[in-house]
Amino acid sequence: MSENIIIYYSRKGENYCNGSIKNLAKGNTKIIAEFIQKAVGGDLFEIKTVKEYAEDYYVCTDEAKKELNENARPELKNYLSSIDGYKNIFVCGPCWWGTYPMAIFTQLEKLDFSGKKVMAVMTHEGSGLGVCERDLKKICKGASFGKGLAVHGADSAKSEKAVAQWAKKEV
Repeated sequence: MSENIIIYYSRKGENYCNGSIKNLAKGNTKIIAEFIQKAVGGDLFEIKTVKEYAEDYYVCTDEAKKELNENARPELKNYLSSIDGYKNIFVCGPCWWGTYPMAIFTQLEKLDFSGKKVMAVMTHEGSGLGVCERDLKKICKGASFGKGLAVHGADSAKSEKAVAQWAKKEV
C-alpha cells in the first residue's frame, strides 16, 4: 500500500472551458489526479454516483446547485471504507458553486482523518479553490492540512509540471 491516496470526482463529457461548452473525453480533475499519482505515487479512488448527473452541462449545474442548497449526500456506487495506512490524502474535484460536488462529502464523511495530512485540489474556470479548504476542515476532523492547489480546468492537460512540483512539496 502506498502512503498516498488520491480521492477524486471528475466529469467527462460536456464541460465549461474558456467561455464555451466543450465535450471532454476525460474530465479535467481525473487528469490532475493522474498527474499527482505519477509524481508521488499513490492509489486512486474515483467517486462515482449511483444517479448520474445530466449529460447536458447546464442541467448538471442546476442539479449541483440543488444538491448544494439541500446539503445533499448523493449515494455512491462504492465507498472507500478506510484510509488507515495512508499518510497523505489528496481530495480532488471540480469547483461546483464554490466548493466540491456533494458526492465528495458523501465519501469523506465516512472516513477517519485523525493524524492524516489532507490537501485540497480543485479544477475551475475562474473560481480558484473557492471555499473547498474551509469545507474540508469542517469534515476532515483530526487532520492537518497542506497547501491547496487550484488548476484552471481548460489548462489541465498542460499542467503536469506545476502539479508534480506542488505534490512533491506536500508529501
